[in-house]
Amino acid sequence: METKRPAGLESHLGYWLRLVSNHVSGAFAQKLSAKDVTVAEWVVLRELYDGAQSPSLLSQKMEMTRGAITKLADRLIARKLVARMASPSDGRAQILSLTGQGKIVVPQLATLADRNDAEFFAGLTASDRAALKALLLKIVKARDLRGMPTE
Repeated sequence: METKRPAGLESHLGYWLRLVSNHVSGAFAQKLSAKDVTVAEWVVLRELYDGAQSPSLLSQKMEMTRGAITKLADRLIARKLVARMASPSDGRAQILSLTGQGKIVVPQLATLADRNDAEFFAGLTASDRAALKALLLKIVKARDLRGMPTE
């Protein structure tokens, strides 16, 4: 019995998404490492830039365990970029917020993120980039993917 030859990797959209994602993320991680920040730490910092949050909310948004968020927070607290305090509404709960230094660092790191996107997607027109984003958001919505906001 003859078996059908499997399709090559390059015939799968997932292959191309992973390839691009790995390179975009890798280049961004390299840029962040010059500032002694990981991609996960950047996401926490950027989320906190919009306001203080509980570790459990960050855990949901980032699709990470509370333990992983605690480790990230501990590293950022040790570097005086994040502060941990008791929740004003529930003394047993904790809230994470940016320190003054954290508020200064986030825009600098955002510039690196902007530069990374500009470098990687320079070959696309503004219309192409908007279409790509719209298609990716369509997949997020159709698959009901959780995590970071889709806007």
